[in-house]
Amino acid sequence: MCIFCKIVEGEIPNNTVNENDEFLAFHDLYPKAPIHVLIIPKEHICCFQETPADLMAKMTSFIQETAKKLGVDESGYRLITNNGDDGGQEIYHLHFHLLGGGKLKWDHLHEDVRKNI
Repeated sequence: MCIFCKIVEGEIPNNTVNENDEFLAFHDLYPKAPIHVLIIPKEHICCFQETPADLMAKMTSFIQETAKKLGVDESGYRLITNNGDDGGQEIYHLHFHLLGGGKLKWDHLHEDVRKNI
């Protein structure tokens, strides 16, 4: 069982921000921004590439509701999902990082692109 499934089952505690029957949003233990929340489906889905479209439709409104609860719906936020090894996915359970709470910079370029800047 993956770490996110253990969180869903209550085996591992979390700092919940938002929850319904299908999704859970909780604070990341290692935040990269003033607000850094992970949003997951309660059902184990490996990655974005394997996500059914109907689940994403429901997840979209949950993410928007979570952003509103966090107070970043109007100021803005970044939403990230990593897919597969080359995409930087570390935990193979679909999850989105919602980052906000201030002006976010972007410096995650591939090494080859950095050389040409």
